[in-house]
Amino acid sequence: MNRELIIDSRASEVDIALLEDKLLVELHKEKTNNNYAVGDIYLGKVKKIMPGLNAAFVDVGYEKDAFLHYLDLGPQIKSLNKYVKLALGGKPESITMENFRVEPDIEKTGKITQVLATGAQILVQIAKEPISTKGPRISSEISFAGRYLVLVPFSSRISVSQKIRSSEERNRLKRLIQSIKPNNYGVIIRTVAENKKVAELDADLRNLIEKWEKTSAKLFNAKAPVKIMSELDRTSTILRDLLNESFNSVHVNDTVLFDEVKSFIQTIAPQKVDIVKLYKGKAPIFDFFGIDKQIKGLFGKTVTIRSGVYLIIEHTEAMHVIDVNSGHRVNKENSQEENALEANLEAAVEIARQLRLRDMGGIIVVDFIDMHDSKNRRDLYLKLKEEMARDHAKHTILPPSKFGLVQITRQRVRPEMNVETLEQCPVCEGSGKIKPSIIFLDEIENNLKYLLQDQNEKNITLALHPFIYAFITKGLFSIRMRWMLKYKKRFKVQEMRNFHVMEYKFFNQNNDLLTI
Repeated sequence: MNRELIIDSRASEVDIALLEDKLLVELHKEKTNNNYAVGDIYLGKVKKIMPGLNAAFVDVGYEKDAFLHYLDLGPQIKSLNKYVKLALGGKPESITMENFRVEPDIEKTGKITQVLATGAQILVQIAKEPISTKGPRISSEISFAGRYLVLVPFSSRISVSQKIRSSEERNRLKRLIQSIKPNNYGVIIRTVAENKKVAELDADLRNLIEKWEKTSAKLFNAKAPVKIMSELDRTSTILRDLLNESFNSVHVNDTVLFDEVKSFIQTIAPQKVDIVKLYKGKAPIFDFFGIDKQIKGLFGKTVTIRSGVYLIIEHTEAMHVIDVNSGHRVNKENSQEENALEANLEAAVEIARQLRLRDMGGIIVVDFIDMHDSKNRRDLYLKLKEEMARDHAKHTILPPSKFGLVQITRQRVRPEMNVETLEQCPVCEGSGKIKPSIIFLDEIENNLKYLLQDQNEKNITLALHPFIYAFITKGLFSIRMRWMLKYKKRFKVQEMRNFHVMEYKFFNQNNDLLTI
């Protein structure tokens, strides 16, 4: 499978698109100032204990307190609390993990009041970002994910990913980690560690231990609530988790991020460093690779598949509902049952893609076209499982019910990706009244004059619909040339195919939108 990663970096946001065989399957939007991302570590303060819920609310600096359930404390919570207390009160460098005496593990059936008290400072990790009206979901079972391993301080357990089937390989990896693992550290061996040499695993382990030691050092004199350690940004996390032999190109449009990505790949997979390419084209990177067009067609309420089958996707507070319709796809040579099976199998492929693309989580109910043959229902179930196997989020799929409904639960750790696809009327701008088109160019010129003369902006770009772009740039003595001579300043003009006919915007040299 051909995998490509396209990274669109702007001043306030980084958009990351994952393509599989040129089809968009994942879209991530990362704010450059994003706090409370999954994996971030905070020193929090217990604000309220809720014995009835067997949980606590912890202040980590967010507007709403984070939720910490007893089962998310982790078995080694007493050891963690003891270590944090020592680190806050003394010099962290004097507290070594090698000589640290761990406390007994807590019981799974215990009470949170036996472990935490109101006002206590506790080290926690973001397990689920703030979603809707809820604060972050947190865990005190601290872990650090690397390329091949996951490090769990204060544990002594070594576990192997269930996706590694070979018992010989599982035993080999366990023996290797046991021989290089320091005292008081647990390790989870990831699927990508299969068949890797001890030198690669050891380098990954040392890097993770160094991250924990840096986290410990920052605890000295810290006062809750405060961020102690940030997870890798989304770009590096995706590369770390997804990079493999089928990943054959990474395109970046920002020189700084290009160097960072290249340096990161040099660290985790030196043989793949040449796949990183700096995009220097004039058109926006997402436009050049056809991603904007795919986004517009894939994020609406109605998603049409090429054969004519289409999906209706509705979102509610409690669940997501997907309805499958055959559209105009009817093969006269087939029976109704055969036509229903073909449409359902095709819809199953797109549904698996939509769940990844929109990062839909929680409960998803799919209403497939009715089929009476139990073999056909089983084939549909197996096809959906096969397509969902590429999804990295934890999920469970139930066989079709008597009513032909398939129920899916999918792990949700981040807010669902939602992209507005309906466009405003290009003439009335949603008001129901239109501006006189005869003064359209005068309006552009007035705004251009304001930016060039009154604001003294330099290196600005005027973005326009291709029709208007052609109109103001045509000819030797074009409208654009007349404006540059009139205001004695140069500016760029860029055509934007996704703009409305009468839409235009101004950008500065950093590609930031200029408000007028």
